[in-house]
Amino acid sequence: MKFLNSFKGSIIMMFALSLSLFALTSCNKYDDGPGISLRTRTERVSNTWKVENYKVNGSDFTSLLNDYRETFTKSGNYSYTWNSLNGTGTWVFQNKDQEIRLTGNDNQSSRTFIILKLEEKSFWYYYMDGNDKHEIHLIPG
Repeated sequence: MKFLNSFKGSIIMMFALSLSLFALTSCNKYDDGPGISLRTRTERVSNTWKVENYKVNGSDFTSLLNDYRETFTKSGNYSYTWNSLNGTGTWVFQNKDQEIRLTGNDNQSSRTFIILKLEEKSFWYYYMDGNDKHEIHLIPG
């Protein structure tokens, strides 16, 4: 009888552990991670970012954006600088935090970024401009 109770306890423990692991792995909000973070999404996106990789329809155009920077603040402000160009606006998460919607100020247009990866040290997204897919990988900078 003691063996049977011990066996039941082991089965229940393994079931609980399996369920926990499944819940943790299925919580991944973005295809490219992270699975779990101690920082909120807002805290992770709030940074000044520089371009690590930039592709349009799969072709590499990274060298064109060497001096490009984007800044997202916790209060929802957005700005970019690129050589002598700059702009400001606001940002919000949308679509269950899978997208960022930029609303431009200073006559800048609005745009939706589809988030691929959002970690403390990397932020990947893409946006569509007509039929062209622009994928940008950013790092702190």
